[in-house]
Amino acid sequence: MARVLMKGNEALSEAAIRAGLQAFYGYPITPQNEVPGYMAEHLPLRGGVYLQAESEVAAINMVYGAAGAGARVMTSSSSPGISLKQEGISYIAAAQLPCVIVNVVRSGPGLGGIQPSQGDYFQAVKGGGHGDYRLIVLAPGNVQEMADLTTLAFDLADKWRNPVMILSDGILGQMMEPVEFAEDQKPAKVEKPWATTGAQGRKPNVVNTLDIIAEQAEKNLGRLLEKYERIKEEEVRWQEANAEDADVILVGYGTSARVARSAMELARKEGLKVGLFRPITLFPFPEKQLQALAKPDRSFVTVEMSAGQLIEDVRLAVNGMSPVYLSNRLGGMVPTPEDVLSKIRDILEGRGKA
Repeated sequence: MARVLMKGNEALSEAAIRAGLQAFYGYPITPQNEVPGYMAEHLPLRGGVYLQAESEVAAINMVYGAAGAGARVMTSSSSPGISLKQEGISYIAAAQLPCVIVNVVRSGPGLGGIQPSQGDYFQAVKGGGHGDYRLIVLAPGNVQEMADLTTLAFDLADKWRNPVMILSDGILGQMMEPVEFAEDQKPAKVEKPWATTGAQGRKPNVVNTLDIIAEQAEKNLGRLLEKYERIKEEEVRWQEANAEDADVILVGYGTSARVARSAMELARKEGLKVGLFRPITLFPFPEKQLQALAKPDRSFVTVEMSAGQLIEDVRLAVNGMSPVYLSNRLGGMVPTPEDVLSKIRDILEGRGKA
């Protein structure tokens, strides 16, 4: 195993190339610029295609075309750029085409700022474009996972014929940590008989998302929804720590999960029974696993860099069996472990407000 010090954006990019990335289409925006920069330097030298599109809209439609032709393809952007890609993402999901989409989240709404945020949670997990569709959404928590979950993203995209989003943020993209890559890693070989590769000796393949006849549209959408239910059963990923005896369980993903873990450790040193639950898949959300931890004498606290978005899925999961509180910062500010610890004390001393 080769162990190197890399930025999260660089580790993600290297992992994508090692996973067999054939084409990358993107457009510059902070704080994800290391991704297209790395691709421009390395991907053509290793047999792939790099193209800086004229806009985010153009980039996602290039992804649509390359995915339809069976290529392993990726795009990346940050929040406003992902918003511009939403129509294309909806098309790709409807056409059941595999691809990887990276969002290195910055603060919003509007142009917002270049500081890290988690304000794109709803957009990612609920389907930010038009129609009834879902992305598989992976939330790395460190630089190693920026690499590992990228490899997984390509495999899941091909397995389910579905776009996969890696929901990162400006801290994870820019921070540097040691990361290991397997020297003998070889891209998975996946047969794609549905791809538009030229109809020699078979009927033509067609990529289309237009359903004029309502009855047929309902059947096609039903097949999509059935697939999402299978994904919920098979692809849930999460981590938990010290949850068994906890009076308070912190719930967070990405950078916020790192903050929550530090807060848990501070609380444990004070003798406070605090645990951690970290969703790794945001869709499918680990609803059943979180619900199994809910009980009347236990509280949950979501740690977020948003106005409170993850908290809605946590409340749905615990289904009224436990109170759920929010500890957050906004606009690119990052909660500190001490902020979260103060919230924990308030809850345990009866001053918290759910």
